Amino acid sequence: MTGNTPERFPMDLRSNRGTRAVTADELAPVTDTLLQQGFRLALVAAHEDADEFRIVYLFTAGQPDRRVEVVLRTGKTTPVIPTLAASSFPAGRFEREIRDLYGITPEHHPLPRRLVRHQHWPQGWYPMRTDAGSPPDFASPDEPYPFVTVGGPGVYEIPVGPVHAGLIEPGHFRLSVVGETILKLKVRLWFTHKGIEKLAEGRSPEDGLQLAERISGDTTIGHSLAYCLAIEDTAQWEVPTPAVILRAILLELERIYNHVGTLGGLCNDVGYAIVNSHAMRVREQLLRLGAEMTGHRLMRGAVFPGGAQVRTLPDRTRLAAIAADIDAITDLALRNSIVRDRFTGTAVLPTQSVRDLGALGPVARASGVDPDARRDHPFLPETAGVGSATQTAGDVMARFLVRAEEVTHSIELLQRLLPMATPGVFAGPRPSLAGPASGVGLVEGWRGTIVHRVEIRDAALTRLKIVDPSFMTWPALPVALAETIVPDFPLTNKSFNLSYAGNDL
Repeated sequence: MTGNTPERFPMDLRSNRGTRAVTADELAPVTDTLLQQGFRLALVAAHEDADEFRIVYLFTAGQPDRRVEVVLRTGKTTPVIPTLAASSFPAGRFEREIRDLYGITPEHHPLPRRLVRHQHWPQGWYPMRTDAGSPPDFASPDEPYPFVTVGGPGVYEIPVGPVHAGLIEPGHFRLSVVGETILKLKVRLWFTHKGIEKLAEGRSPEDGLQLAERISGDTTIGHSLAYCLAIEDTAQWEVPTPAVILRAILLELERIYNHVGTLGGLCNDVGYAIVNSHAMRVREQLLRLGAEMTGHRLMRGAVFPGGAQVRTLPDRTRLAAIAADIDAITDLALRNSIVRDRFTGTAVLPTQSVRDLGALGPVARASGVDPDARRDHPFLPETAGVGSATQTAGDVMARFLVRAEEVTHSIELLQRLLPMATPGVFAGPRPSLAGPASGVGLVEGWRGTIVHRVEIRDAALTRLKIVDPSFMTWPALPVALAETIVPDFPLTNKSFNLSYAGNDL
């Protein structure tokens, strides 16, 4: 690879899939080539084989759906990999995660601090390794985290969390401010690392679904579908078309009820509580609709490896009434001068920052970057033509408008899909899952693209790697909040509405 014209990565033209084993010296040039060709780094997963560690870098691109896996191996005695942080910000974070959980060192990493493991975690204990054993004694959880301190006249710190009001999961926000102006925000997560990927090891594909549904409760369908697509990818498991249509319907219903809740929450944060009350009323209707369809408000059990099931389908007239209700709520919000004033120009996330950080979903689309797995990696052809809800201002208003428009597009998509759908249980014949084999599932959840990668041997999971879009998007929050004011923090955080649970696996 020389000059300014990158070589094309070798692909299987029938499937638009590619795999390449690389040496440590080849990793950066191959990565740079893929990034120049429009691929994004979607996932990095470490694997412990019998006599070495194997690192899989998944790159994806859309229209058409393309997926490339780059594989690097390193010994077990002193496992080391070259850092890609200079080429890809997400790569640097994946590398820190791998170092914390596997003890594999990314050489010359610009930010070698821990990411997942808090300061009280034991040194030299890497829980994902087969020789990890029982957890050793932990130090005091009160041991301070080495936050970067901002100095200067009048600078002081405001700590927020990790314990929050209501049902919010733990996350610590350290704001360095002068007066009310935020100079720097540091986000500290991983207070409830649950070990989901470790818990998946040795489970059957069907048993692993129980974990996938619970990764982030408000994204039951998104995560369970990504998991099922990955399982089905390992053995080319044929899923009946009626089940695929039901999956798409369920995914859009999940998107709508979450976006409606966010629209209401944003208005509540600027004191317009009546809009939030109406939004919660509609959200409750949608949750009850999910329960009618599947027997569970969060729609657990509706998607499973090889198929899908629903008891009933929503009436299209009822859905149209809900759509009209949401339009009225949005209009009520936007006609309020306080809402417009507080949303407009607040916490701008620049387009280039989105590209540099790899942010996803509505946050990215509000800044003019439009990754959408429904179009880029469709599991149903009808979803590939879903409307593009984008804004360019990158502020709270843009994030509000993107979510409102996505609701409209989702309802339009549902109105097209429902005449094609039939209630019932639909499942394809289970193929042999003896393996060894790997598979990838890509789904556009309501927060952005969800990625699951699985490896199977002897009909059991040997590895499950999960990437919730929140992992990719959390680093964008401090960028948007730079030079804003302290009262903008809760409003901006709600406009991102990221998952703690999906991040803290």
